[in-house]
Amino acid sequence: MAVGRRSRWGLARGPFRERGRMEREIENVCGRFFQERPWYQLAGEASGVAPAMALLDRKEEVVLRADLPGLEQRDIEVTVDRRVLNIRGERKEKGEASEEAYGSRERWAGIFARSLTLPADVDVNKVSTTFQDGVLEVHLPKTKEARGKMIEIKVE
Repeated sequence: MAVGRRSRWGLARGPFRERGRMEREIENVCGRFFQERPWYQLAGEASGVAPAMALLDRKEEVVLRADLPGLEQRDIEVTVDRRVLNIRGERKEKGEASEEAYGSRERWAGIFARSLTLPADVDVNKVSTTFQDGVLEVHLPKTKEARGKMIEIKVE
């Protein structure tokens, strides 16, 4: 009994060859999806809200920028616990319209929370924040140990 069979074009085809082809296609699709969308954004989308964020790792500090349009300073809470930066906020719904009144709705309202692991130890006593035009910027100075040290190479 032959496991494989011939396709219309005379090429051998079998269950294992088909399975391999399907696995490659799934890996290709999933790989592109996760490569184009960072894991932390996907986690935020599970709650329906995922503010866009950028984390910059500079020599002296770590800087976070978060796009939070429609929020005010009093709606945002920032905390740092060891090497984890937590941002929490709430965007309140404006207006009296109920869900049934919308023909289409792309705006979001509600609570969001994000936790990001920082790439280095930071001095929590020197953290500073600014919030202007819907952009939150958090400056987290690195500890002296986290900045690294240049080591001289000696020639013998």
